[in-house]
Amino acid sequence: MTKRKDVTVFYDERVLHHAPDVNASFLPGRLDKRVRAILAGLNVQWKYPEHPGRIHAILDLLNREAVEGVRFASGKAATREQLARVHTTSYLDDVFALRNKNAWLDVDTTAVSPGSVEAAEVAAGTTIAAVEAVVSGSTDSAFALIRPPGHHAEPVRARGFCLFNNVAVAAAHALAELGCERVLIVDWDAHHGNGTQDIFWADPHVMFFDIHRASPFYPGSGSLQDVGAGLGEGTTVNVPMPGGAGDVAYLRAFNEILVPAAEFFKPDLILVSAGFDAHWYDLALNVSFEGFAAMTGIIQSLADRLCGGRVAFALEGGYNTESLARGMRSVLDVLAGGEVPEPRVCGMDAVEEAIAFHRGAFTEEPSDE
Repeated sequence: MTKRKDVTVFYDERVLHHAPDVNASFLPGRLDKRVRAILAGLNVQWKYPEHPGRIHAILDLLNREAVEGVRFASGKAATREQLARVHTTSYLDDVFALRNKNAWLDVDTTAVSPGSVEAAEVAAGTTIAAVEAVVSGSTDSAFALIRPPGHHAEPVRARGFCLFNNVAVAAAHALAELGCERVLIVDWDAHHGNGTQDIFWADPHVMFFDIHRASPFYPGSGSLQDVGAGLGEGTTVNVPMPGGAGDVAYLRAFNEILVPAAEFFKPDLILVSAGFDAHWYDLALNVSFEGFAAMTGIIQSLADRLCGGRVAFALEGGYNTESLARGMRSVLDVLAGGEVPEPRVCGMDAVEEAIAFHRGAFTEEPSDE
């Protein structure tokens, strides 16, 4: 019987206040007109994909199917000083000026509503709270249940539904305030974490491992040859995958690239940008719930061997609410000491069921009659 472990999910309902409505009146300007033109050209009713229902779906599932060992704790808002470790002052000024307003921030259709800036501050601060908890030892592991996501946010601009780079803010906080000297960030979201890569491109204290669907899939960055620069050369590790790649490919990348990289780097803390849009319900890749669980098992094993078990996850993407909720639950179950399932090739269960059903139907000797 696997020993159960404490897992703390950090959550603050203020993250629900980020709710852009594309039908609302946004600030006037050329960007607004350009985005409106893009949406009009879709010929379908477009709704903002990164919506509060994502969080509701997760909470509803965890309420119906609780995971033993998982408890909830409140989050908090990040301070300007904490955000400024990874974002420029001018960028923060621009974002804070949008408090209580509707606005487009880019042609990726990143938008804000009146409660969005506070939600973004809370998302970053709640990720910090998760990191502080695992570093202090008050919990075995932690998961920041947050939105808006963060890994596309660059030092000087918002991108891909992201305002502040939550994981980067938390990693910088761990280095500056919590005594950590080396932080490993693992990003398994289907989309490349361009913002996180940009922030730590030349930083030898942060290793960034990102497995994602390859360009030209959004945002088009994260090539195999992107390995960092200067003192940080070699601490950026990209694994671009073709569309449809699934558990077998992902787990081989983890075992043969991530594991030796982590053992070489020897982190004090592991952070995970956990997006669940690599699941086949989101149509980008072919990772299963068992695949997410197995990846979690590998990361947890690395944390136990290399950094005293200190590992914290933060929610990134995932827009099909069923696979998002089920994916997160599969991660929490492993973190809480549940058995790590054996991933299978997609379709194998159905084939084996069919084999059992038809077995013997075509092997009997024909009758003489």
